[in-house]
Parts: sequence; structure tokens; C-alpha cells
Amino acid sequence: MSTATTLIDWFATPQGQFLLEREQAFFDKAVADRFGFHAVQLGLLNCDCLRASRMPTRIVAGAALEADESPYAKVRLMMEELPFETGSLDLVAMPHVLEFNEHPHLVLREVERVLMPEGHVILTGFNPRSLWGARRRMGSKTGYPWNGNFISLPRIKDWLALLGFEVVAGRFACYAPPMNNEDWLRRFQFMEPAGDRWWAVCGGVYFLQAVKRVPGVRPLKPRWNEGLVGKLIPARPQLRHEGMQRKTETDEQ
Repeated sequence: MSTATTLIDWFATPQGQFLLEREQAFFDKAVADRFGFHAVQLGLLNCDCLRASRMPTRIVAGAALEADESPYAKVRLMMEELPFETGSLDLVAMPHVLEFNEHPHLVLREVERVLMPEGHVILTGFNPRSLWGARRRMGSKTGYPWNGNFISLPRIKDWLALLGFEVVAGRFACYAPPMNNEDWLRRFQFMEPAGDRWWAVCGGVYFLQAVKRVPGVRPLKPRWNEGLVGKLIPARPQLRHEGMQRKTETDEQ
């Protein structure tokens, strides 16, 4: 039975470390090629979701930030009422926010509001259709993370679609049973590559990356420096040749 009193405490256990290692790798890869100016991580301070991001403004936000020693700007807030201007953020990372909030659909609605068009949301969640989900159904629901409301992936996708998001990437991880013993977790490492190949939808956690689509809005294209382009791309010689040919024909007449 888990004795962790917070999700952050649970991520310090062997189970949590096993999951955190995979989540950190996913966020590092997902945020590395996202461009913009403002990125926000909501919750789960154990996982530095923005460490691979190249955005100049990175913010960590949550209900409790006292124990956080990250170098980012910090904002204390309620997830259902984000204190950010509408359409002001380029990226929002949400590690296990929805299943531990009483109003997950309201949180997603707020994320949609603060994201600019073509902004990205990256989230993770516990998969109820997995060995981890079975452990929650058949075992005690006291302690983290088993006291959370595991939300199925199809429902999350439906919520995102209703808010105008398009899912562009996703995957599963943590196919091994949720054991407390670190040695046993190592012994079941073989299930990770096997799970990706044979039972991909049964991973203990899912990762989703979605883009906010706004009809009629197109991303701005860079304005080229015309002087520089003229130096790099010479005038078309065929045009000068055509002009000389027309002048010769006139002289002959």
C-alpha cells in the first residue's frame, strides 16, 4: 500500500522513479522542437518538463511551490482559473494534472483559453486499461496515485476535440506491473519494448501532444530581407536574354 501523502512524495518511491524516468524522456523529446516565447508547466515539480525547451520564458505553476528549487519563474495558482492572458502561451505541459483535479474538463478549457493559435499542450495520465489501472480497481484506493481518477484515453481525446485541439503525437509506457520493489521492476524491464510491439494500448501511462487549431488562422511566415535575398538570388538571366532578343528583332525590321 502506498503511504505517500502527495503525488510528489510518491514519485520519490521506486514505482514513481520507474515512471518518472520514462516521463522525463518523453517531455525532453517533445518540447525540444517546440518554438515560441512562453512555456508553462502545471504541477508535478519532480519532473522538469521544460528543461529541454528553448523558449526564453519558462514558468512553473502549481498549488504548492515551497519545496521547488527550479530556476524558472514560479506562479501559485488554481488550475481551474489560470492567471494568464488569453492567447498568451505557446506551450503548456501537464504531467498528471487532470486525474488529480475535481474538474479536469474545466482545467482543459482554461488551457485552451490561454494557448495562442497553434499552441501546444503536452499531457500525461494514468491508463485505466492497464496493469496499473487494474491495480487501482482491485486494490486499495488510498494513497497516491491510486486515489486519483484515472481517465481513459478516448475520453481525453474527446475533450480535446471538443475544445478544438488536434492530437498530433502520443504513446504509452510502463507496461511492467506496478511493483514496489526496485529489483522486481528491473526484472520486468523486458516488458517495455515488448509492450510497445505487442500490446501498445496497455501501458500504465499515456502521453499526448495536441495543437490548438483555430479555423481561418494561419501561422505567420517570416518576412525575408529583400536586399539580402537579392544578393543571394541573382536576377534571372533569361529575362535579360529575352529583352536583348526582342531588341535585335526590332533592329532587323
